[in-house]
Order: sequence, then C-alpha cells, then structure tokens
Amino acid sequence: MSTGPTPAVFLDERFDAQRLDSRLQWFNPPEEWRLDGRRRGLVVRPRAGTDFWQRTHYGFRADSGHFLGAEVAGEFDVTTEVRFHFEHQYDQAGLLIRATPDCWIKASVEYELDGLPKLGAVVTNFGYSDWSFEDFSGVETGLRLRIQRRRGDVTVEYARSGTFDWKLIRVAHLHCEELCPLRCGLYACSPKGAGFQAEFSFLRIEHG
Repeated sequence: MSTGPTPAVFLDERFDAQRLDSRLQWFNPPEEWRLDGRRRGLVVRPRAGTDFWQRTHYGFRADSGHFLGAEVAGEFDVTTEVRFHFEHQYDQAGLLIRATPDCWIKASVEYELDGLPKLGAVVTNFGYSDWSFEDFSGVETGLRLRIQRRRGDVTVEYARSGTFDWKLIRVAHLHCEELCPLRCGLYACSPKGAGFQAEFSFLRIEHG
C-alpha cells in the first residue's frame, strides 16, 4: 500500500447526477449505458465483438472497447469500484489509462467459462500487449481497482469491495513521453457476445 502526502482531487464522479462530469468523454461510446440514480452508479452494456488488444499471441489488433475517460497530465491515482454480470468468455470491465492505441494499460476482471475469473493487467507498449493474471474468487461482490502513475512507472492494485486494503497486481513502465497527458477512466468490453453488464460505483482521479 502506498504512503505519502494526500493527493489533490482532480475528479470525483459518483454517477449520482443527471449527466456526467463534462471532463469525461466516451471513446467508442456504447449503445447501452445509463446513470442509475437508484443505485448511484454508471451501468454499461458493451457491444459484442469489442476489445482492447494489440498483436501479441492472438495475432489480432482490437481498439473497439468502450472507454470513458478524462485527460490528466503528470502523476495521478485513478480508482473505481465495479460489479460484474457476466455472460460470455472474456467479458471484462475495469480501469484504463491510455496515451495512444499502441501505448496503454488496463486492469480488470475477465470471465472464463471454465474455472475462476481472471484478475489482471494488460500492458501495451510499442503496439504489443502482454497479460498478467491470477484466479479471482471474489467477483460476486465486485472489487475496487486503482492505477497509480509516478513519472513513467505505473502500479496496479485491487481491493475488496468497500475496502482500502490494497494488494499489488502489477508494476510496469509505460513507454510514452514521461509526463505526457493520458486519458484515464473506465472501460468495458465483450469480445465474444452481447449481454454483459458492468456497474461502476464511482470514478476518482487524484493528482499524485
């Protein structure tokens, strides 16, 4: 768990108003999304055939996932809490930070038909993605995800829903200009088929 001075809040979106914070913009907006006032959350139902991936192992390039983000410069922490209603293999939702289609990091849970869902991170540099993951048994209640950027280095962490007991998933380097602005926010994908629903409780971005 990181220690240090309390970061300055850049954005604290609770999805409890009639519209999104104006700094948040969709990349590949989904056809089905809404702000749910009763549950105080953002509900996203991805289109079939959507994904973020570049080249490695599978031999394809995909930049079609749904991404809601704000542009942030310098060092930052970005945090969310997400619940999952899976339907198909590889259904996924979580956090994404992005410089270009060839340079980004996503953190999420991905659904598997056999065995437990996979909690992990995909790091994409120079147009090639890699995926590190572990089995995750607590998906029924959702979870919190956090990505921290300090200069060119990035730390990815998770915590159980409603807690701040952060556990490390990944440490990586993002090979873009060291403190260039990145788009930071939420994403959801359904590579195989439609029907998946992700529910985000909040999006918080703080300057590091």
